[in-house]
Amino acid sequence: MSDTASPSAALPAVSPREERIGMLLVFLSALMWSFGGTIARFIHVDDSWTVVFWRSLWAVAFLVAFMVWRDGWRGTSKLFRDMGLPGLGVALCFATASTSFIVALAHTTVANILLMQAGVPLLAALLAWLLFRERVSQGTWIAIAAVIAGVAIMVSESLGGAVSPIGDGLALLIAVMFSFATVITRRFSHVRMVPATCLGALLAGAFAAAQATEFAVSARDMGFLFAFGVVNLGIGLAFFAMGARLVPAAIAALLGTFEPILGPIWVWLVHSEVPSVRTIIGGAIVVTALLVHIGLEFKRQARPARPGITGLPSPN
Repeated sequence: MSDTASPSAALPAVSPREERIGMLLVFLSALMWSFGGTIARFIHVDDSWTVVFWRSLWAVAFLVAFMVWRDGWRGTSKLFRDMGLPGLGVALCFATASTSFIVALAHTTVANILLMQAGVPLLAALLAWLLFRERVSQGTWIAIAAVIAGVAIMVSESLGGAVSPIGDGLALLIAVMFSFATVITRRFSHVRMVPATCLGALLAGAFAAAQATEFAVSARDMGFLFAFGVVNLGIGLAFFAMGARLVPAAIAALLGTFEPILGPIWVWLVHSEVPSVRTIIGGAIVVTALLVHIGLEFKRQARPARPGITGLPSPN
């Protein structure tokens, strides 16, 4: 049978151990991203584009340093050359999503954006199935539905009718771009995507530089911008790029929903912003759904494979 006969044949095969490592890395990326709101509260810069510029610049600096430490200058240069069109696609997806987020905040509520982002696992699952016939288990579909319902409860108090089509359109664009980035990273697992995320941050920073009214910030703000760029964005992107290639796109996107769940917790603990009852209820639904699904995935991976059950091709 030719390679083009079955779209699923192009999908990477990974061991259960690699898949568990991938799930851990994607979770860690969501953990890093969840610190964004807490760090942003400490930054007192009027121009949002200035914040985006410095955040992106520090992220790029970290990602370049990480690649040079791991692969050397020549290896890093080769990584950028070898990422090809898939890497460029991921870079454009991340650059578009991060830029759209800033613009969307000026037109719609954070609640609406979070609600759109809750649909990322569904979009990623559909894209992976349509493009590469990556099968999605019934348990994953149930977890996706529970996550969407939980996030809807979380943001229901903030939803309102006075929003613009531009803002909600950009919020949808963020979800679509992140879904495409997840699917591309999974499909082209042989391509190291850390340089792609670095290029995405560079493109976002360049766009922000063209929009910013000033670049000067206080030493205090620069310290928090450093953390915003390195810890929140740079390390998060590195973990995601290394982990999403090892797990099904739908599960990677599901793990990413830990970000909006953990974010309010850090803001509550650090800034004493108490979450609402609906936020707690919705967050509990999402966390329960994710933990149950992860537990079932680990149980499935630990189960001994039997001939004729896994669906994997025979070694003969």
